[in-house]
Amino acid sequence: MKDNSESSKHHAPAKPNLTRRHFLARSTAAVAGSALTGVTIPHVYAAEDNTIHLALIGCGNRGGGAAANAFDSANGPVKMIAMADLYQSSIDQSYKTLMEKYAAKMDVPRERRFVGFDAYKKAIDCLRPGDVAMLTGYSAFRALQLEYAVAKGINVFMEKSFGPDAPSLRRLIKAGEEGAKKNLKIAAGLQCRHSVNRYELLKQIKEGQMGEIHLVRSYRMQPVGVLRKKPEGEKELDWQLGHRNFVHFLWVSGGLFAEMNIHQIDEMCWIMDAVPVTAHAIAGRAPDSKDCSQNLDSFAIEWTFPNGTKGVHNVRWLPNCHTEFATYLHGTKCAAQFSGWSHVGTVQMYKDQRFGNDNIAWRAPKEQFTPWEAQWNNLLDAIHKDKPFNEAKRAALSNIADLMGRAAAHMGRTITWDEMMNSNFQFCPNIDELTFDSRPPLKADAEGCYPVPVPGVWNEV
Repeated sequence: MKDNSESSKHHAPAKPNLTRRHFLARSTAAVAGSALTGVTIPHVYAAEDNTIHLALIGCGNRGGGAAANAFDSANGPVKMIAMADLYQSSIDQSYKTLMEKYAAKMDVPRERRFVGFDAYKKAIDCLRPGDVAMLTGYSAFRALQLEYAVAKGINVFMEKSFGPDAPSLRRLIKAGEEGAKKNLKIAAGLQCRHSVNRYELLKQIKEGQMGEIHLVRSYRMQPVGVLRKKPEGEKELDWQLGHRNFVHFLWVSGGLFAEMNIHQIDEMCWIMDAVPVTAHAIAGRAPDSKDCSQNLDSFAIEWTFPNGTKGVHNVRWLPNCHTEFATYLHGTKCAAQFSGWSHVGTVQMYKDQRFGNDNIAWRAPKEQFTPWEAQWNNLLDAIHKDKPFNEAKRAALSNIADLMGRAAAHMGRTITWDEMMNSNFQFCPNIDELTFDSRPPLKADAEGCYPVPVPGVWNEV
């Protein structure tokens, strides 16, 4: 059946291959300058040659992509001097890939490649004040790793998401506040906040070009693979912590929804300049699903903000269905697009509420830097110039809004901000003491499937 929705009919964007996992496959042309400012290197950074050292903690595709962004930034110089991961194989693959393109910026001998649950400490211990710990592994460990880096006086780049439950996010907020007291720079992987085009649209909104904003709506609808049954002989904890599997388990990552959709939810909070007061939702799974994971495959969530305005987000991970990846907003005067496929800065304002290329009132140009590049440009610039730069609390609050929507969908009832923010529910209460000898937080049933949220029965608040 032909799709006649306004968004797909008029301006469904091309799908550029710009996700973090594909960065290392791209060309490595040098990035020239910051997204927002030029660079002069003052004496603020103490190292004699002004080189900022990096420790990569979490060596999957996301970590490798972040390293490439740091290496490509003209606001360096940077050099990677340590790597850490739960598994040696992940370090080996990441090291090999990065050496192929960035050998001159890699100084990671075997004695500075650390494996295990405490590997992050050893990697951070290799850094000096002014250097950057890259926390790009699983959100289950984000808070405790941030705490350690802050205690050591080390700057941080941390990937999304930031915690699978509210207690972990409260820890992260507290660690971020301690970092602010020490004037540490903490970047959070919600890279769209560094988009020049989005800032320009927000400026026009503040000037009254769109009137009052009454609705933000966003979509992340694309096929995503499922979790197969654990192979015989594979250790349970290794299976749940494998780099290919982390989004399939709520305790490891918060689940696929929390991991992937935090960007759109952060955009809502950014546009509204507020956090929501309530969330309610409908979600489910296709009846023929063969997925062994904990994830549902379809979500429709509505957040209400303090002034009564709404933010809605629709998600579907199924193949052979309509695909869409964008954020739109509606004001009393007109509508606009805020974000495009794979977070590209596709930003445009329409003459009224109709979406169509023949109805565009203003369109932002192609951005000079991708959001990922711009984020690293700005972080490194802040380190060199000693500018305030701490995104920890803001990121954690957007993550709480994210968990509100997830809980509303999983539990089948309205969830309030205060209820989510103050929740003491934890998926893995012993996360700090976890080792490879620990009992896995989850156990599969006889069919090899893990517990799936059942609305009306499930609890995660």
